Amino acid sequence: MADDDNETWLLDAGQETIEKQLALGYSSLSAIERLTYCLWVADYGMRNSGDMATADDLHPSFRDEGWAAAQHLGLPRSAAAFHLSLPELEKQYFGLFDELVNELKSARRKHLCEGAS
Repeated sequence: MADDDNETWLLDAGQETIEKQLALGYSSLSAIERLTYCLWVADYGMRNSGDMATADDLHPSFRDEGWAAAQHLGLPRSAAAFHLSLPELEKQYFGLFDELVNELKSARRKHLCEGAS
């Protein structure tokens, strides 16, 4: 899938997650929703300011929480990406983007099919 399609998908999935978070609170988010939000935060920072400083300002624990959620869900690519240092994640982000979104999409489909959190 092309980067533009994955970008649109992440924007839509992120919006759904943000709406749930606003309505019910961050603690109501499942692991897959927390990972979606953390990736959305990273993407927002990179696409809007060209670095991870904005992402870090928006959600200071996005890397730790993204890593923990990815570990919990058994998503090795996402776990490895969120385990990178902030400067390294920033440097590699656009090269990793499609791979991360595709892994997240697959996990979300599985999550929906299983009805698990």
